[in-house]
Amino acid sequence: MLVLSRQRDETIMIGDDVQITIVDIRGDKVRLGITAPTKVAVHRKEVYDAIKAENERAAQIAGGDLGAVRSVLSQPLRPRTGIRPVPGATPIHAVPVHGAGGNGAMGGGGGLVDATKRTG
Repeated sequence: MLVLSRQRDETIMIGDDVQITIVDIRGDKVRLGITAPTKVAVHRKEVYDAIKAENERAAQIAGGDLGAVRSVLSQPLRPRTGIRPVPGATPIHAVPVHGAGGNGAMGGGGGLVDATKRTG
């Protein structure tokens, strides 16, 4: 383990992309600011351990459970019926319109327009 001493507003670099800055020191508490790319997950150790434990539990699917999942996924999709609108929701209607901007999937001028939006 590398142990470094830093004062407030000083920074430690990890590689080229991760910066750890000492933001504040109050008694026995140190506040750190961490700048890292979004692809790098940054968690407190206790949160990381909880995530890791939950992922390990989720990965241990019993054989019977996996068979049930396969059975459901192998069934063909059926159209949904009896769908009711959500009370208070604004319905969105997409209507086909010829010449509605864009070059469409086939290079023509057709497309879908949200009929609830008004232009002009």
